[in-house]
Amino acid sequence: MDIGVVLQCDPPATQTVELAKQAEAAGFSHVWTFDSHVLWQEPFVIYSKILADTERIIVGPMVTNPGTRDWTVTASLFATLNEMYGNRTICGIGRGDSAVRVLGSRPQTLAELRECVQVVRELGNGRPVRLREKDLQFAWAPDSRLEVWVAAYGPKALALTGEVGDGYILQLADPDIAAWMIKAVRDAAERAGRDPAAIKFCVAAPAYVGDDVPHQREQTRWFGGMVGNHIADIVERYGSDGAVPTVLTDYIKGRKGYDYAEHGRAGNTHTDFVPDEIVDRFCILGPVEEHLKRLAELKDLGVDQFAVYLQHDAKESTLRAYGEHIIPAVTR
Repeated sequence: MDIGVVLQCDPPATQTVELAKQAEAAGFSHVWTFDSHVLWQEPFVIYSKILADTERIIVGPMVTNPGTRDWTVTASLFATLNEMYGNRTICGIGRGDSAVRVLGSRPQTLAELRECVQVVRELGNGRPVRLREKDLQFAWAPDSRLEVWVAAYGPKALALTGEVGDGYILQLADPDIAAWMIKAVRDAAERAGRDPAAIKFCVAAPAYVGDDVPHQREQTRWFGGMVGNHIADIVERYGSDGAVPTVLTDYIKGRKGYDYAEHGRAGNTHTDFVPDEIVDRFCILGPVEEHLKRLAELKDLGVDQFAVYLQHDAKESTLRAYGEHIIPAVTR
């Protein structure tokens, strides 16, 4: 199992770059970032500096979306970074949340997401694509290589992932829910005539190493609120009658809205509806032993990468703990 890390692009950008360098030194395989250009700084600019200052780390958004950039621009960004730094990028993508909602827009449709995945992947791999009745290809990027991993929760999005995704991103670390979601993706891949084993699986969630679990819960409760945004969309579309595991639909019943000004931030003021049980299930908290136990469960489900959301007050100590104790144990 690989271990990645997810960073916010908070200023100063030099701090994001420094954390990425520490992550590479600690043995992390990937540096992912949020992609929400109004709330935080533009990630692709920062990726260029991270790649210049590191040797092997892979970078990409967790996640971008089809709505805030022209798809050919997104593909060109990846292909350019690949040409400059040797195919060290990855594209995580979903329908869109904060990046589009703060603009007064809505997440993109699944049809748009499907087409975007295919356009970005083909162009990002130097292959031709048909778009808007035009044949397009990056003649300057024949050697670019790019995987596109899809983030999803709802049944139709999970099916789309199995049909077109190189990988699947699940943003919560509960093994029972992960098993349900991974099975849905694998089943969809098999129905589409794809090899389910060829799809890579990434679980991403806050991880905080230490002994003060009550404090850790308060630092990571924001994550349940973030996940709740996506689940609320699913409940609006499908109702709460089993389209996704009931533990997801049940906990958001007390949700009263969401302030994107505090999106992804520890100690925000609008996630009181998220109970301790959900924090404990969605995140990985506590001493090293608890992290190793949960990661072993996820690895047994076929998870290829766990990505640590690093939005709390112990960023550097958690990076060190993973580098010294956890990465050597789970990657050997």
